[in-house]
Amino acid sequence: MERLNKVEKSWILYDCGNSAYSMAITTALLPIYFGMFKGDSGMDLGYFNSLASIIVALLSPVLGTIADYKDKKKRFFLFFFLLGVVCTASLAMVPFGNWQLLVLLYVLTAIGFSGANIFYDAFLVDVTKKERMDYVSSAGYAFGYIASIIPFGICLAVVFFAGMDKAIGYQLGFLITALWWGLLTIPMLRDVQHVHYVEPEPNPIRNSFVRLYDTFKNIRTYRVVFTFLIAYFLYIDGVDTIIKMVVPYASSVLGEELDMFVLLGILMIIQVIAFPCALLYGRLANRYGARKMIIVAIITYILSVGFAMTIQSISHILILGAMVGSAQGGIQALSRSYYASIIPKENSNEFFGFYNIFGKFAAILGPFIMAMVTDITGNPRYSILGILPLFIVGLLIFIQLPNHPKRQQEVA
Repeated sequence: MERLNKVEKSWILYDCGNSAYSMAITTALLPIYFGMFKGDSGMDLGYFNSLASIIVALLSPVLGTIADYKDKKKRFFLFFFLLGVVCTASLAMVPFGNWQLLVLLYVLTAIGFSGANIFYDAFLVDVTKKERMDYVSSAGYAFGYIASIIPFGICLAVVFFAGMDKAIGYQLGFLITALWWGLLTIPMLRDVQHVHYVEPEPNPIRNSFVRLYDTFKNIRTYRVVFTFLIAYFLYIDGVDTIIKMVVPYASSVLGEELDMFVLLGILMIIQVIAFPCALLYGRLANRYGARKMIIVAIITYILSVGFAMTIQSISHILILGAMVGSAQGGIQALSRSYYASIIPKENSNEFFGFYNIFGKFAAILGPFIMAMVTDITGNPRYSILGILPLFIVGLLIFIQLPNHPKRQQEVA
């Protein structure tokens, strides 16, 4: 395998930057901080995760279609990136106890993070060749995981010395996260260009809606794409739900037995585990195909959900985290590269708009189910079983796809 070139490295560095957000805001510090504001475990955060996903899902296909025009992709990427970074830093300014403002800013950070990812993912077709997509995509997730432990480790140290029950440590953590995310995005803005695009035309907004309608109307004729999106909708729901709800779930199930600082340390260890595993998935995909490795990852998640139902101690959290970490980067990276390999390059933003709408609407269901089951039963341990059918049905659909698909041609 040849070495990464400058453009590929710059693209990967953005993954290193935004992974700090995913770790600190989505998974670790913000859920704990929100629980301090509300005075509970923070399981209600599932509802607000779903709200953010709805907004991004509704925006994704329209924005993606408009961004296919020449010179538009990077402008949209820049807008959502700045929205995410600025609002992440603003979390530190929220007066303690004002959970409504905290939630509003959190939803905006999630919109910025997810919106920027629409265009970041679509840039994959611009930065590398089809035969390198599995490797480059996996490297993005892998180096994102390992790089994220640097700002997260600093955040943990700040929280520890400030006191786990003190707001200042978390607030500084939000600022550190925003700074890291911003600095590592500079190479992406400088080096990555929009290569495959649709030429500008009169009335671009109206015509983008026409193209979007035509693609949506004919998407069933893209048999491989359509089948993949249905499977992806199901299994990625479970993946995203585990990422977003692991801290609220663990703190709710273990209660006072859980040392929150130890849990955060375990989450950092999981990032270290995920680094070589994501690279390994990329290399194995080159040998056996992305489809087979995605199947392995889905089965790993099915086993992880079953184990999560039985956790009794912090050591069980470590085992669960290792299971999830071994598959998380692989399933995300190879799903992205598999999809990029089957869509028309010049319409990559439009098709990644659909990719994101399926992914984000899926992300609505899992957190909502976990929060609702907890409210109904009063026992959060049952909530994890709600996402098991999504992995199973997603797997049954996904195995119908070819191992080495051909790129779908644009329907006239």
